[in-house]
Amino acid sequence: MRSSVVGKFGTRIPVGFCIRTPSVPRASIIWLAHAVKVVRPAARRLHLDRVRFAMGWHLGITLGVCMSGFKIHAQFRTISGCCLWRKNYLIFTETILTYSRPAMHLPINIDDVLHGQTVEWERLEFKQGWNPEAVLHTMCAFANDFHNLGGGYILIGVAENQGQPILPPAGLLASKLDAIQKEILEIGHRMQPQYHPVIAPCVVQLKHVLVLWCPGGQTRPYKAPVSLAKGNREFAYYIRKGSATVRARHQEEVELVSLAATVPFDDRIHHRASLSDLKLPLIQNFLREVGSDLLADSSTMDFTQLCRQMRIADGLHPLNVGLMFFNPAPQKFFPQTQIDVVQFPDGPGGDTFTEKTFAGPLDVILKDALTFLKNAVIEERVVKHGDRPEADRFFNVPYAALEEAVVNAVYHRSFEIREPIEVRVLPDEITVASYPGLDRSVNIKELQSGRFATRRYRNRRIGEFLKELSLTEGRGTGIPKMLEALRANGSPKPVFESDDDRTYFLVRLPLHPEFIKEAKERKLLATGQVTGQVTGQVTGQVAVKVLQFCEQARKANEIQLLIGVKHRETFQDNYLKPLMAKGWLAMTIPDKPQSRLQRYRATEEGKKWLLGAANRNPTS
Repeated sequence: MRSSVVGKFGTRIPVGFCIRTPSVPRASIIWLAHAVKVVRPAARRLHLDRVRFAMGWHLGITLGVCMSGFKIHAQFRTISGCCLWRKNYLIFTETILTYSRPAMHLPINIDDVLHGQTVEWERLEFKQGWNPEAVLHTMCAFANDFHNLGGGYILIGVAENQGQPILPPAGLLASKLDAIQKEILEIGHRMQPQYHPVIAPCVVQLKHVLVLWCPGGQTRPYKAPVSLAKGNREFAYYIRKGSATVRARHQEEVELVSLAATVPFDDRIHHRASLSDLKLPLIQNFLREVGSDLLADSSTMDFTQLCRQMRIADGLHPLNVGLMFFNPAPQKFFPQTQIDVVQFPDGPGGDTFTEKTFAGPLDVILKDALTFLKNAVIEERVVKHGDRPEADRFFNVPYAALEEAVVNAVYHRSFEIREPIEVRVLPDEITVASYPGLDRSVNIKELQSGRFATRRYRNRRIGEFLKELSLTEGRGTGIPKMLEALRANGSPKPVFESDDDRTYFLVRLPLHPEFIKEAKERKLLATGQVTGQVTGQVTGQVAVKVLQFCEQARKANEIQLLIGVKHRETFQDNYLKPLMAKGWLAMTIPDKPQSRLQRYRATEEGKKWLLGAANRNPTS
């Protein structure tokens, strides 16, 4: 008699339930034995495999279950207390096991998945109804993860139109959900090697939908039956091309087989670490930020189960990606996991520089470094024109371009190489360096034009987490977005550098031409000779003196008296106007230049320059 212990989720084992020993599917296992036996892979349904027992009525019962939700009634300690022994089967006379279906939530927001906000469309497959053969082939393709994108999601019960979901969804009958999940388990057994996705039943706009999370497999390549028809013995490799599942051609099969020994570093098991190295508060912060329903269960569910459900652990050890995001000091496991921001006010050959290092969980250091760059490095200029009301606004480097460069460095660097990501802030450019270089499939010249396609991503799981945190799009849009931001800002194009061996990758973001011009002027001012009067420009020490004096609003004649210039016209042409033209000094009543109440005050830009001049210690 082939039977499942639980006919429907939430039911009990009935009195008189009969368990026979012959052929039962090898899924989750209960062993009835004298000692604890092996517990096999988790599944949605609980089955029995080879009920083992010894002669005698006082045999202890060991029930080993490898998934949550099952409760063993502790009062049953011996076979004689709960069942009758017959020749080849056991009859349970009492209920010994109950099952309440655990809530299965994904570590992402399902609404974001449906709208393609955190998952690119090529990682999504929509199925209006249940088609086991089509689902099997797509599961196989996502498991093979040919481009290291991190697998994908299959949404059953959602129709699509040209790759876009049709909402509200068509939905599935609630009465069919259990049977479909059982079939998904069965078709997973038919893949070679076996593969099982994470299944999450969801309700979307009052409709039942099944979401299959199919991460890239650890034991690729995977084959699937070409057909589920009876008697079919043909198997094939399947991969994703764009948003379609296709059968791999010969050359693609060869390449797929070559990937068998190259599980991405971030998706590997870290055998020298334990699950205790993963911290629940960091996991909960992530789930909260992405809006995952899993957050509500994270405090009460078994921690091992939580880590497995998020796919940041395998067995008793964490995956590398788990340590990178959910350990407070991942640099202990991966040295130089940090971002260094180095500022050279006078260029790399100057005597002064400042350095700030960001270390910690990967998403934290990325956010902190970007916040620092935005607040301390990015500068804006507003240039007004007398012939038109609109002012020109531009930045030394647009934040969007710098953000893309830094995020790409984190996404694509190798954490096996002990080199940090380095951001250098120079007088004429900002550079971002990471190690090693890009995949050889990427042509640097094509990259410069923004028209390129990478064949394979180095860190599929890191990219997955960054996408869920909305720190990257992962659709190959980073470089085009950078180019567009620079163009809109009026900045020169970026320069991408690498060597023939692709040992490094460097992005150069030139500053806006006006900022480069100002930098040259500041250098002249900082090194200029101090005189009472210099025609054509104000000198460095005099500028420092005036700006310090004008931190409080001052009259023009007070400033003139301070620097000791006799002639009013000379003072206006050689000192006051140049400082105002540079944007370092401004009128308190700009719409009435001749007002007797007019004062002059150092601007924020003037104060910034003043601070820089003080750091350079200009000499007289």
